[in-house]
Amino acid sequence: MVDCVFCKIASKEIQSKIAYEDEEVVAFHDINPQAPIHVLIIPRKHIPSLNEATDEDQNLLGKLMLVAQKLAKELNIAEDGYRLVLNTNRGAGQSIFHIHLHLLGGRLFRWPPG
Repeated sequence: MVDCVFCKIASKEIQSKIAYEDEEVVAFHDINPQAPIHVLIIPRKHIPSLNEATDEDQNLLGKLMLVAQKLAKELNIAEDGYRLVLNTNRGAGQSIFHIHLHLLGGRLFRWPPG
């Protein structure tokens, strides 16, 4: 998608601090972190939100979770714990309409989250 900031990060049109990338997934450090570790994990494929995901996206969505697990281990937050957040639409806090997971760690989290 032409105007999507996350598509531009994935295609390297916009510079970002990349934490992980392969042919399907890119992960990068959030520029407005909400925790000491805050990484955004996105598919290269543009999917506006979870509401637009299809059965064809099942493996890709699972891969996002496994990349989060890998990064949590590499960033040394797996043992203490981490939070994964996927916001869907504005009412839930989604501000960039390209599906993405927030990997948050390095501090204590409370429940309910907000």
